[in-house]
Amino acid sequence: MSPAPTAVVFDVGRVLYDWDPRILYERLIDDDRALDAFLRDVVTTDWHFQHDAGRDFADTSAELAALYPQHADLIALWGPRFVDSIGGAVPGMHEIVHELDEAGVPLFAITNFSHEFWPPFRARESALFDRFRDVVVSGEEKLVKPDAAIYHLALDRFGLRPEQAVFVDDNAANVAGAEAVGMHAVLFTDAAAFRARLVELGLPIGALASA
Repeated sequence: MSPAPTAVVFDVGRVLYDWDPRILYERLIDDDRALDAFLRDVVTTDWHFQHDAGRDFADTSAELAALYPQHADLIALWGPRFVDSIGGAVPGMHEIVHELDEAGVPLFAITNFSHEFWPPFRARESALFDRFRDVVVSGEEKLVKPDAAIYHLALDRFGLRPEQAVFVDDNAANVAGAEAVGMHAVLFTDAAAFRARLVELGLPIGALASA
């Protein structure tokens, strides 16, 4: 049996906060079919992943605008308004962060996030992230989950052995990547299931959320 973990390592998008480019662009594109097409064909997941990997928005946006000049103005807003694509807290998750922190559990994060977009978001959400001892940002390191290298780098920086950490992510490949380096890993579905798993792993957190 693996040793009980003593620290929790969070993903950020879709674990701690809702993230969906639609949150931003539905404010800018009135026609639903045009909105769907823009999100599907222009500002794609693969295009955005370049930012997580460390590329500068000035470069990626220029390349995309050259392919879709009719959408250049909308593409240009992705960077300066990226924080507007991040919605509210995932229900129940901030309460879990608060409880763990109050119990003295070391909190960390590994996030696939642009080195340019992270600082304004971190500043906006300082009330939560001030509870974290460190956050490894893929765009700053030019390493992305699920590459084993980012987990090893994070564990070394956090001062943790793999078995000391429980990692939570909504992406199955990222969870598998954490498991492969020896971390306890949880595929996120909702706060209640995650809370139950933390209890099973022996973390000092209540089995039921406060009413």
